[in-house]
Amino acid sequence: MYGRKVKLRFLFVTLILLTLILTVFLILKSLEENVVFFQSPTEIKTLSELDTNKIRVGGMVKKNSINVNSDEVNFIITDFKNEINVSYSGAVPNLFAEEKGVVAEGFLKDRNFFSATKILAKHDENYMPPEVKEALEEK
Repeated sequence: MYGRKVKLRFLFVTLILLTLILTVFLILKSLEENVVFFQSPTEIKTLSELDTNKIRVGGMVKKNSINVNSDEVNFIITDFKNEINVSYSGAVPNLFAEEKGVVAEGFLKDRNFFSATKILAKHDENYMPPEVKEALEEK
């Protein structure tokens, strides 16, 4: 019914589409492992079930809450409604300070305690991470 050229074009287009679909699927699957969700302390307090996946908690570092031990830094992140205690082992960024914006990446131990694996501090007094700004504006 169809000529040889039409069959070859159809086969070629089908192979290209299948390759494209497979490529998109593999890219999305690999990115799925690296997705880290952002939550504020208030959102964590209202969780119905604790998540064991890596998350980011953002807000402001509470005044007089930074406690530096020899190998650990403990501090409190607040969104001015709720607070969460954070424990972090490692070097903190130079701009990490009280009453400054911070995003901590790590794992929840419970609704009041967060174990951070990475600390991200803002870079100047005018900048605030978009997630933190939105969370603070909602509250």
